[in-house]
Amino acid sequence: MVTRIARGILDTGIVSAFALFDPAELPVESAITAVTLGELSRGPYATDDPATRARRIAVLQHVEATFGEALPYDSEAARMFGLICAGVYAIGRQPRRRTADLMIAATAARYGLPLYTTNPKDFAGIDALATIIPVTRPDGATG
Repeated sequence: MVTRIARGILDTGIVSAFALFDPAELPVESAITAVTLGELSRGPYATDDPATRARRIAVLQHVEATFGEALPYDSEAARMFGLICAGVYAIGRQPRRRTADLMIAATAARYGLPLYTTNPKDFAGIDALATIIPVTRPDGATG
């Protein structure tokens, strides 16, 4: 039997479809970052379709009710972000397209928590700075 980690941070892809994921693959206590909250808050304004906007607002409200206060992206996380970008540059990749993901990873590293993601390849080059835990993407989950 696999022992679940007590506390960890979930990336936006997991948070936005949380009910679809197997709890056995997630930490006992899940946290989110202010960056994830920002990504989800942007979502309703990125569409003109009323049904899509309503779904995105419902997801945002559910996330806020489920996870409570998001871990802040503070000065320490910002400095960690610089180090994480250096790791990404070191393997020949550009961090620009993954800014939000890397900011979430920086927040996880700042708080000493593992980051759970369905996209572990997005975090290549930062394994010395942050603990990345791959999670199986269930049918119906995007991100």
